Amino acid sequence: MSEYIGFGSLPDIVHRKTVKKGFEFTLMVVGESGLGKSTLINTLFLSDLYKERNESSYEPPQTAQIEKKTLCIEEQGVKLRLTVVDTPGFGSSLSSADCIRSCCEYVDEQFRAYFAEESGIIRKNIVDNRVHCCLYFIPSHCHSLRPIDVEFMLNIHEKVNVIPIISKADMLTEKEKIQIKQRINDSIKSHEIKIYQLPDCDSDEDEDFKQQDKELKACLPFAVVGSNTVLEVNGKKVRGRQYDWGIVEVDNPTHSDFTKLRNMLISTHMPDLKEVTEDVHYENFRTQLISKISQQAFKDRGKLKRDSIPKLLPALDETDILLIQKEEEIRRMQDILVQMQDKLKTNNEKSNHNLYLAAQKSLENENKKIENVINV
Repeated sequence: MSEYIGFGSLPDIVHRKTVKKGFEFTLMVVGESGLGKSTLINTLFLSDLYKERNESSYEPPQTAQIEKKTLCIEEQGVKLRLTVVDTPGFGSSLSSADCIRSCCEYVDEQFRAYFAEESGIIRKNIVDNRVHCCLYFIPSHCHSLRPIDVEFMLNIHEKVNVIPIISKADMLTEKEKIQIKQRINDSIKSHEIKIYQLPDCDSDEDEDFKQQDKELKACLPFAVVGSNTVLEVNGKKVRGRQYDWGIVEVDNPTHSDFTKLRNMLISTHMPDLKEVTEDVHYENFRTQLISKISQQAFKDRGKLKRDSIPKLLPALDETDILLIQKEEEIRRMQDILVQMQDKLKTNNEKSNHNLYLAAQKSLENENKKIENVINV
């Protein structure tokens, strides 16, 4: 008998199916204008997402807006549908509340849209537009977290994976980088901000991967430099920035953390970012939404009718209304069961009373017979 079953080929089958289907990833970039967000995104994905924007004459809006760009990338037969959510105008107004609210509402809207698709009758080909990662840019000249930085991350850290970025790191010396990273990490810890935590390596991983993971964890927050300019250094073409005192190479790990950020974001930890979004952030949103719907339905119990649902609950979508209707139908069925049980109980009591009367009458007849015998 052969000892070969055949399930050893399952990883190859899953791999082919996954590659054929492709991957989806949504990245949100948040930070003030002029911190190099667009340049870094173009450098990360070797693209020009903002080619229609004239950087020399571009003026950011005075209020925070949401701009979404979608790009399909293919590399070695693997397709990636990348969505970049930009926030021009962030931090431009005097009040930061509107900026923060716009970002949080966008994340919630994508969760709600996915929930509606997931709860629908036809659930094939659901497009996942949920935000899987948020790169938050911190100015290098601030040397620590500002109040707006703390407020933003505290408002969004339970909705999305937050990765802090120190922008334009070529303005800092190596000693300053170490000091700023330490101050930012201390501030994150003191304010109890939940940034994305890189998962621990499995014990069976090779030493090179463990060392790479250790370096990534020590690098947070990433101090990066972005540039699409190609320069020639010692006969070799590199991406970098030319200064009077020398050249800063984007892909040189001694000059910038760009390579570590790219490897973590695109190759090694993209699946984990999506899993944390699905299992933690979206699950928390889904639980809160269902709880809110149930509480509102409980308050309106007995008053909510099918025809009046759109008038009573204008803020709910069709999926929410359908859930409420189903819950009310279940409650009505439960009330009917209680009524039937009460009727059965009442019928049992009447039946027992009739049996008691019949037994009492039979006992009286027996007593009369005994009295007749005595009289005779």
